[in-house]
Amino acid sequence: MEIRKIRLNNVGRFTDLEVAFAPTEKHASKVTVFVGNNGAGKTTILKSLATALSWFVARVRTDKGRGSPIPTEAINNSANTAAIFILISDAAHSNRSDYYWTLSQSRQGRAASAVSELANATELAGNYRYHWALVDENISLPLVAFYPVERSVLQIPLNIKKSNKKVDQLAGYESALGGGVNFASFFEWFRDREDSENEAGIPLNVLTHLKSTFESDKKFVNELNRVQNASRDKQLSAVRSAVAFFMPGFNNLRVQRSPNLHMAIDKNGETLNVAQLSQGEKSLMALVGDIARRLSIMNPALENPLHGNGVVLIDEVDLHLHPKWQRSLIQQLTATFPNCQFILTTHSPLVISDTKDVLCYVLDDGELEERNGLYGLDANQVLLSVMDTDARNSEVQDRLDRLLDLLQDKNLKEAKALFEELSADLPPDHIELTKAALLIRKLELRSA
Repeated sequence: MEIRKIRLNNVGRFTDLEVAFAPTEKHASKVTVFVGNNGAGKTTILKSLATALSWFVARVRTDKGRGSPIPTEAINNSANTAAIFILISDAAHSNRSDYYWTLSQSRQGRAASAVSELANATELAGNYRYHWALVDENISLPLVAFYPVERSVLQIPLNIKKSNKKVDQLAGYESALGGGVNFASFFEWFRDREDSENEAGIPLNVLTHLKSTFESDKKFVNELNRVQNASRDKQLSAVRSAVAFFMPGFNNLRVQRSPNLHMAIDKNGETLNVAQLSQGEKSLMALVGDIARRLSIMNPALENPLHGNGVVLIDEVDLHLHPKWQRSLIQQLTATFPNCQFILTTHSPLVISDTKDVLCYVLDDGELEERNGLYGLDANQVLLSVMDTDARNSEVQDRLDRLLDLLQDKNLKEAKALFEELSADLPPDHIELTKAALLIRKLELRSA
């Protein structure tokens, strides 16, 4: 499943906005990124996508399911009716590939200028529901998930009652659109799977008997590793590998039962309670772990559940992340989840300049502009050309520009005076001052 296009009529600040999403003819990746100032409308686009997709998710669950309506407060102040049109590409269980539907909402007591048309959402969801219920209960379902800014608020429970409910593929849709990262659900699911994994291990008495049947300890260890690997829970292995890949130095995510029930992970060889991690570490682990968990639930027949397909929406994907992680984030997302389409918003220049073929849009005052050729630009270039933000303090930049003008005009006296002023305010190894010092020295030699 992939989103091809969305059109917003009188939603938020957009009176009529149409957006195409990667992959496109010019952008081979499955990543679309929106940048823009606060209030530009980035979150409105993601929320509109989540609202439209909620009707597909609801009707996968039941044929008459109801998704989320367009909130009344999202209707543009100049209009009485708002509408969202979405075009989906999906050929998994049908001869056709394009599905489209429209969702509309009017102010109470006002005449509607558009109506909802949801027949295609019902048909697409029905295809999956039919094959899942009557053809193969292990078919893959497409992931649909939205991670809003509020995902940064993580509560890690110390104790949760063991769940006895059966987890089927539909559980991958629970709280997937707008619920953020529910660490309680993740913790409960992880513990239940790990309990089952441990129960599938080899009892001590069996181990003792097995060891006596092998000629050497080496052969016994090899066989033991083979049996243990075979008993590993595939879904847990997918989550563990995703977290380890995104967070170098972190591994062996697990549940510890003593001295109290908690989730633990090894960081550079030291065992830590997950609650002890930094906010950025917890946010990244919860985000990646949740995507991996949902894909694992929804793709039980895949050898690697992380290769399941779907749509993932993430608002402010750089939230709380160190610049080093921001720089590699898109590459890691696409490498770990290669068949997922990602639609992201960000305020970080590092996110959008380090991966090829990313479709980048700049939002400004309700207008949308596509920006290409960002790969390989440094952070300062992105700040200036894409985000319309100065690379350094504007007052300092003005004084440095003035210093350069004086040197070009060979006004040595005023240049040296301004240089002394800047040297008192800026660090001694400031690169621009170093360059200026060399130019001043050249002028002094020439004048001598």
